[in-house]
Amino acid sequence: MTQTPSALDGLDPLLNAPKRLAIMAVLATSTSSDFVFLREHLGVSDSDLSKQAAALEAAGYVTITKSGRGRGSATAYKATTLGRRSYQQHRAALRSLLEP
Repeated sequence: MTQTPSALDGLDPLLNAPKRLAIMAVLATSTSSDFVFLREHLGVSDSDLSKQAAALEAAGYVTITKSGRGRGSATAYKATTLGRRSYQQHRAALRSLLEP
């Protein structure tokens, strides 16, 4: 027996977490973003941003690039093609569930 497609099919469990969804929302509309901007824009702690970004990186949704060492180092985040596609599918599924 075949099931009919559902709006729930497009939802990505990884992006159900609000902080990961917010990170992807920023990265999907930018070339890249640095750690300080994301942390301040989202209002999260250093450790929380690192943890959420690591989960996205492990899934192949973002790349994380560190430059320099110590106090002058910088961390940059960039959405991958897979990450952008997953975010857009998740967003479309949410829209179809919420719009009449």
